[in-house]
Amino acid sequence: MKRVDEENLEKDVNYRYQYVAEFTGFDAEDVKAIHAAAGHLAPLIPSIVERTYEKLLAYDATARHFVPRQHGYEGSLPESLELLGADHPQIQFRKEHLNRYLMHLVGHAYNDKMVAFLDMAGKMHTPKAGNKDIDVPLVQMNALLGLLSDSLLSAILGLKLDDETKGRTLRAFNKLLWIQNDLVVRHYQQPAE
Repeated sequence: MKRVDEENLEKDVNYRYQYVAEFTGFDAEDVKAIHAAAGHLAPLIPSIVERTYEKLLAYDATARHFVPRQHGYEGSLPESLELLGADHPQIQFRKEHLNRYLMHLVGHAYNDKMVAFLDMAGKMHTPKAGNKDIDVPLVQMNALLGLLSDSLLSAILGLKLDDETKGRTLRAFNKLLWIQNDLVVRHYQQPAE
């Protein structure tokens, strides 16, 4: 039986990543499958981003988080939630971030820098990073990750790949997105009392 330092899971993000990756079976072969799909998926990412923001802006519970100034954005702010649209500069700014995030997933090495990147993707949606006034509820983060998961898996299903490659790619992204989900949820945990 393998011993797990459960306290360290909460303290060391790399240890946590390694544990969840090993437990789910996310390994070098999965990374190869993700990287091999990059050329097929990269052209689809802009449409995934557009559909994601159509959905995010269709609900007040998700759209309201785009009214306050986003970290790093210096342009004009939306005057109200009702006037916020997909063409607003702040939404364009956020779309660029999601596009870079997805490109990062398919094109970068899975090392300590990637672990920090995945962890920051969770942290930046809380007051712990970025704009302290932005605190996206966990339910909205889960909804977003579920939507991104469905979009990516649907895109993979539509690729002209042989069944074995398609299956391997689907499983690799599924494991990766569960790891990402864990690295989001960890920032919502309350310290034990």
